[in-house]
Amino acid sequence: MAETSKHEDTENALPLAREAVPYLVLARKYRPASFEDLVGQGPMVKTLSNAFDLGRIHQAYLLTGVRGVGKTTTARILARAFNYELPAGGGRPAIAQPTIHMPELGVHCQAIIDSRHVDVIEMDAASHTGIDDVREIIENARYRPVLARTKVYIVDEVHMLSKQAFNGLLKTLEEPPEHVKFIFATTEVEKVPVTVRSRCQRFDLRRIEADVLIRHLASICAREEIAIEPEALALIARASEGSVRDALSLLDQAIAHSKGSLRTEIKAEDLREMLGLADRAAIIDLFEHVMKGDVAAALASLRALYDAGADPARILGELAEFVHFVTRMKLAPEAAKEPAVTEEERKRGGAFAQALALPVLSRAWQLLLKGLQEVRDSPHALAAADMVLVRLAYAADLPTPDEALRRLAPQTPITDSPGPVRTPAPAPSGVVARTEGGAAVARRPEPQAAQGPQPRLARFEDVVALAAAQRDIQLKVALEHDVRLVRFEEGSIEFALAPGASPQIAQQLARRLLEWTGRRWIVAVSTQAGAPSLSEQAEAAASAALQGVRADPLVERALALFPGAEIVGVRGAEASADVSGDAPQGTEEVGYSDSAVTEDDL
Repeated sequence: MAETSKHEDTENALPLAREAVPYLVLARKYRPASFEDLVGQGPMVKTLSNAFDLGRIHQAYLLTGVRGVGKTTTARILARAFNYELPAGGGRPAIAQPTIHMPELGVHCQAIIDSRHVDVIEMDAASHTGIDDVREIIENARYRPVLARTKVYIVDEVHMLSKQAFNGLLKTLEEPPEHVKFIFATTEVEKVPVTVRSRCQRFDLRRIEADVLIRHLASICAREEIAIEPEALALIARASEGSVRDALSLLDQAIAHSKGSLRTEIKAEDLREMLGLADRAAIIDLFEHVMKGDVAAALASLRALYDAGADPARILGELAEFVHFVTRMKLAPEAAKEPAVTEEERKRGGAFAQALALPVLSRAWQLLLKGLQEVRDSPHALAAADMVLVRLAYAADLPTPDEALRRLAPQTPITDSPGPVRTPAPAPSGVVARTEGGAAVARRPEPQAAQGPQPRLARFEDVVALAAAQRDIQLKVALEHDVRLVRFEEGSIEFALAPGASPQIAQQLARRLLEWTGRRWIVAVSTQAGAPSLSEQAEAAASAALQGVRADPLVERALALFPGAEIVGVRGAEASADVSGDAPQGTEEVGYSDSAVTEDDL
């Protein structure tokens, strides 16, 4: 009776034991077991399929890509393919050779999938970085596999190996035993030495496209009997940035957050709340407020999003994403057809793309990028985000550089058609503007030093002399060596830049001329070649003078009398007087490497 009772207790305990099986996360539960299950890696699968069908199987493979795209999974599938073995049965012939066609689990497949096969050695290079770990691989590679056909070494994050470890592996990697294969996986392939990369077949696993990822997530939700809105799937695909593992982890989190089942649908609002994202419609409204320059409405919208749980840095990040989306729609309208784009984004983004100029969008992008870093570094994120929106709103109605230049141009009448003559409105002071073509116009209040008589600059050499007189040696040297003059008029300079010259010369010169002359100068960088620079002209003149002196009969006789003598310079009368103090006027002095020679000596 006691035995019967004990037996009944054991049977009653079995269901409890089955229920105690730990939960397997979706990323592991739906990990691909064959090449057919891999998501979004068609080019790699095609290459490997052809290689196995032709028997051209390489000795080492290098798999690279961002996180969660299937590098380790692909390595395990390859290990299965190397060792696939299926006994005959059910009218099916036995399979005992490498193949990627694996219709069912073979003899070694489950152990390889579970990472517990004795002949498939997985090593994490992040924790085994030294030469001793590689030496163990080299020693064990000489022995044949215990159970399988091929011994496979899978080294994850291989870029973490030390330099000595890489060097120790080279010989074995280049000429391994016929029963050994190497598979390396890394997220930073540029850190792997080129000597290792050249010995491997490299495959770059791509980020998964949004539409492919959305379909994959939808199929998993169907198998898990999870109801989820299409917009929520799009949010997961966008947040995962092309990583399948990240997407499945977010889906796991969303199911737990929403208690997802067929009776409770996972909604987009649940995802936004979970991820700290702002409502996309509210982001678009915020973008509209700042582009209109409505600061009060923009700050109110930001506060409402913050009170709803959105992080200020994420709000600005999503705002920058929408600016990028509008810019893409303006330049490439097909961007609106992407599956992760909502209908509201598509409709309102198209309207913004038609209404906003490209320079305005580019300026908004730059302000948001800079402001995003400020918000992340600030101890008061919301206040920093407020100030970013203030800058963005006040910059929205500023003129673009070319418009500013037209306003700052000389006050000449502008007529578009027969009618009244219009003159540009006076531009605000205190700014230096540059156009895309390189024109720079300084506009500042006239300095007090400009009230007296100002120098008249009739030619470019006068500008260089003025820079020297004002002791701006850096600008003087730049004007002499880096400026190739195209056109000079009083009040306007156009020049080309020598190779390697600073692009800020035009802006700096315009600012200095305003300070020194008390008037506004237009300084433009031209695409024309321009005349040689002043230093190039001086060098050419010195070379011509040197050639003329060498042709002088007196100099020829001097050089003949002193073998090895060399002309080192030609100085005019003024320079000679400065040096010697007694040279007669109207003569030239020739410098030699040995000594100066006069006609009496000859």
